[in-house]
Amino acid sequence: MRLAYDPRRARRADEPREFGRVAVLLGGDSSEREISLLSGNAVLAALGRRGVEAEAFDPRERPLRELLERRFDRVWIALHGPGGEDGTVQGALEYLGIPYTGSGVAGSAIGMDKLRTKRLAQAIGVPSPDAMELRGPQDFELALERIRVPLIVKPATQGSSVGMTKVESAQALPAAYAAAAAVDRSVFAEQWIAGREYTVALLQGEALPSIRIETPRGFYDYEAKYFRDDTRYLCPSGLSQPAERHLRSLALAAFEAAGGEGWGRADFMTDAAGRPLLLEINTVPGMTGHSLVPMAARAEGMDFDELAWRVLETSFVRTRREH
Repeated sequence: MRLAYDPRRARRADEPREFGRVAVLLGGDSSEREISLLSGNAVLAALGRRGVEAEAFDPRERPLRELLERRFDRVWIALHGPGGEDGTVQGALEYLGIPYTGSGVAGSAIGMDKLRTKRLAQAIGVPSPDAMELRGPQDFELALERIRVPLIVKPATQGSSVGMTKVESAQALPAAYAAAAAVDRSVFAEQWIAGREYTVALLQGEALPSIRIETPRGFYDYEAKYFRDDTRYLCPSGLSQPAERHLRSLALAAFEAAGGEGWGRADFMTDAAGRPLLLEINTVPGMTGHSLVPMAARAEGMDFDELAWRVLETSFVRTRREH
């Protein structure tokens, strides 16, 4: 078996039986396993409430070939980070011929790489903070001259702010680089933007209302995203209608440029002039109690169960086809 991809097959589902048997991929072995388990179990419960025949499937505990042996019809991917969000599991499901949610192999791989996503976005006119790759200590001096402190050092292919460090002095750069390099072979330094932070959720080709994020921490890091109760989320975000439309159009353009499909999220910071600058896209956003896509969906009158259903519908563009 293999998968045939046809975006014209996108459609809505009226009955749970249209999905068949669904495996919710969760857990995995990335640094974001904990969050993936939270996301996946929330999705599993939501699908169950809607009458979908769904089962949890942790690829760290079970080989993917069991998806075929147990005759699952499609997969809801709730894996975060490398292995689940970077095209790896998408490629395996393509080989097995099992339809899945969200972006394909190329879009997942590009979307997971923040540096390449920035370059593609900039090429189509979506602005992004200045950045440069750090291949080692030999690049530190140039980064300090070109970008200047404060700056932020990021692993290119990690999610949930894992390995990120704000650098406020030249002396702090080596430690920040070491922290990022410990979790990723690709590291870059990016201009620090001190403006407001926004995120735009994307679902089936449409942008949902933007959310403004406020945190008392230095930046919206792993702790602020998932475990802090003093992080504030404003939706509506307070933007004027023209500014909201502009931000949503940038989000859709950046997502499309990276090859994103089905659903996802685009994150921005505004500079001193109020101009939105793309930070990254996310092709498998979190679905936890602190997650942003469910918040944006609620602002559109869509509850969590409906959101999980709508994401599952994105798997219809991929169908099994005999070799």
